[in-house]
Amino acid sequence: MDRRNTGPAETAYQRDLKLQRQRGAGGYNDKVIENGIAYRVPYGIVKTVVFKNIRKDELIDLEHAARLQYRLLLNDAVLKAKVEFAKLMISIIYNPDDAENLKEKISIEGIIDFLAGEGIHVDTNSMSTADFDYYNEMYRRQFDPPSIREHPPYTYTQEEWKRMKPAWEEKVRKSEEEKLAKFHEWENRYAELHPEMKFEKIPVSGKRPSLLGRIMGRNGRKAGKDEKGFWFHGI
Repeated sequence: MDRRNTGPAETAYQRDLKLQRQRGAGGYNDKVIENGIAYRVPYGIVKTVVFKNIRKDELIDLEHAARLQYRLLLNDAVLKAKVEFAKLMISIIYNPDDAENLKEKISIEGIIDFLAGEGIHVDTNSMSTADFDYYNEMYRRQFDPPSIREHPPYTYTQEEWKRMKPAWEEKVRKSEEEKLAKFHEWENRYAELHPEMKFEKIPVSGKRPSLLGRIMGRNGRKAGKDEKGFWFHGI
């Protein structure tokens, strides 16, 4: 009996569409336009809540705080959670019940009940909530950041590294050029030692096919990181 699947597996997009029909959310649009291209984004406007003045005897210690943060993140409706033992504060970004998306949702009461089940009884008077733009404040900051954070090498300050960086980059560039030139010299020596292969000897600098390209008769490709192929032993 043929036990192979007769068709492709259901994709995440198809599951979302099925869930959308079940929930009757036919008018929901999960796409954003970026540079004229439409992208599907799972969340739009969600919520963030901050609980302050958590009782230290309930949070207990750092290990309990870490476990609480982990258990919060196990909930599919919680997008981000941070339990700060030193500040006695819990910050949560979550998908609220009234959000227009197809993902799992939770109410603020559900979060409070969950924390109570973990032994944390929050004071609603020390609670603050706000809207959170998932696409602009989380998604784009992670996948298209305005700048990349750079740390200086160990024992150097940021100011020292800023002064050193141009010379270091120039040194790295020259080192890469020297390594590439040595590799091309080795290629030419290899060609001289194997005249039966009948390669064409090519100058060290400029555009050149790789050794494999010269063996297989492929010309005009630029050597270096753009060259793809395989290494072999013997002829």
